[in-house]
Amino acid sequence: MTLSTHVLDTSRGRPAAAVPIRLEREEDDGWRHLAQGHTNLEGRLSGLAADRPGVYRLIFGTRDYFGPDAFYPEVTVAFRIADPKEHYHVPLLISPFGYSTYRGS
Repeated sequence: MTLSTHVLDTSRGRPAAAVPIRLEREEDDGWRHLAQGHTNLEGRLSGLAADRPGVYRLIFGTRDYFGPDAFYPEVTVAFRIADPKEHYHVPLLISPFGYSTYRGS
């Protein structure tokens, strides 16, 4: 299964570059770190892998993007992967005082 994300800064009307992102999977004893990376100049990060069904989360380091006074220093998006044969795309729309997400294609 492949996983990708796209971070868009709606306050500036452009992609959010260099946002650090961690991928984790829920285990019986907590969360297991699987991968990490940064968005590229187009605000994208792809090539993340999840090997089985379960609950995963992407943790976006929005403090690194907006600065030390960021109202939301990080955004955590948890989601369920039902079929690891599918591609999952989890976009994030951010602004200094809000965010939203959805399952993309």
